[in-house]
Amino acid sequence: QVQLAESGGGSVQAGGSLNLSCTASGNNVSGYCMGWFRQAPGKEREEVARILTSGRAIYEGPAKDRFTISRDNTQNIMYLQMNSLKPEDTAMYYCAAGDVCYADARLLKYKGQGTQVTVTS
Repeated sequence: QVQLAESGGGSVQAGGSLNLSCTASGNNVSGYCMGWFRQAPGKEREEVARILTSGRAIYEGPAKDRFTISRDNTQNIMYLQMNSLKPEDTAMYYCAAGDVCYADARLLKYKGQGTQVTVTS
């Protein structure tokens, strides 16, 4: 069983940056695919990015060119550096991990409780 805990969310003005962290416990996740997705009020979950066990990063629409996903397997931590934030990035951000690498972070087996990101104009 893997537990995931997100941190680093908060409120920032448009154009600002935040660095989210996802700390895994319960098992070594170096062999797991990991990723981030988000959900805004009244909207469907939206995939943001995934990072494979090789370290290869895959970005979806909202993350391209502005977000960077990375992982530190020695610390069991994954990061999401978010730059040039926009009000439409406001959402609850969730991290996910799984030993089966689905082509969608929303489908990964383990998920955290989320961290809120609010971007004001």
